[in-house]
Amino acid sequence: MGIFNKNKDEQKDDVKAAKTDSVKEVKADKKADKAVAGRGHVVGILVAPLITERTASLEVLNQYAFIVETSANKSEVAKAVETRYGVKSVSVNISNYQGKSKRRGKTIGRTKKWKKAIVTLPKGKTINVYENVK
Repeated sequence: MGIFNKNKDEQKDDVKAAKTDSVKEVKADKKADKAVAGRGHVVGILVAPLITERTASLEVLNQYAFIVETSANKSEVAKAVETRYGVKSVSVNISNYQGKSKRRGKTIGRTKKWKKAIVTLPKGKTINVYENVK
């Protein structure tokens, strides 16, 4: 008995069952995506190393500066440094920076706000933040 031999009520039931199954699959996929992109995911926390004269002088104290996501907290930054560089940090200090006002003719705008993290490593441990810096 094929789908063409069924009456209309049976065909409607089959269509409803197929829709609910596909909706359940889509919801499961979305949950999986949220788990990957959620707060527990540390891949995108470190945006870039912050390389200035001041941060270069901090290396003597085993401190390294990074630009991090604005939603990141201290524990997430510590986990991200550990996973990327393989070194546990002693402490993490975070500073928020608001965007600066910029003007171009009559138009006034703002630059993007950002967050800086200064990570202190234990004595004798170093990381190479100058790799892949352009």
